[in-house]
Amino acid sequence: MRHIARLAYTLLLMALAACSGVQIQHSPIEPFAAGNYHYYSWRTDPLPLATRSSDVLYAVDPVLRREVDALLQGKGYVLDRERAQFTVDYLYMSGMLPGERSALASNISPIPRLLPNRRVDQASVDNAIALGGVKETNNIILQFNDRTSNREVWQATLTSIVDNTNSGDTSRLDDNLQKHLARALQPLPQVSQP
Repeated sequence: MRHIARLAYTLLLMALAACSGVQIQHSPIEPFAAGNYHYYSWRTDPLPLATRSSDVLYAVDPVLRREVDALLQGKGYVLDRERAQFTVDYLYMSGMLPGERSALASNISPIPRLLPNRRVDQASVDNAIALGGVKETNNIILQFNDRTSNREVWQATLTSIVDNTNSGDTSRLDDNLQKHLARALQPLPQVSQP
């Protein structure tokens, strides 16, 4: 059980704390702001903690919910299932991202030419290899839906390139999640007082 949890946290850490950083994309905030929301609930129930699954989602779920709740409550939103005006949900998935062409990633040109007294350094070669090809990504999509109409009113997508699949350091997991989720939820307005 301990190894499964460690593996799950490692995978989540890689997803959100890769050296290349986390790219965040937001949908327009206007539909959410127009709703003048005060109360929210989660669209789905938390995953059971007692499950001994090796699926990364079982490690992601409690940490993600805790951080999103703290950030929303910090902006004045109230978690109340009975009075909820919008619901929060998320998707966690792997994806692929096309890499850059080697010629654009370094000073190596695909056109052969004579360069007297010039040698390409190994760092340029390594960069060309590292930045070329398809890259594996881990993605978290936060989605807010209006509870009455069940329509999406806002979305944030966090994407991270998986750089180091051998890293076992989980010491900064909570800090990294908090930092990236804070950036993702930053556009949300503070709750206006009635």
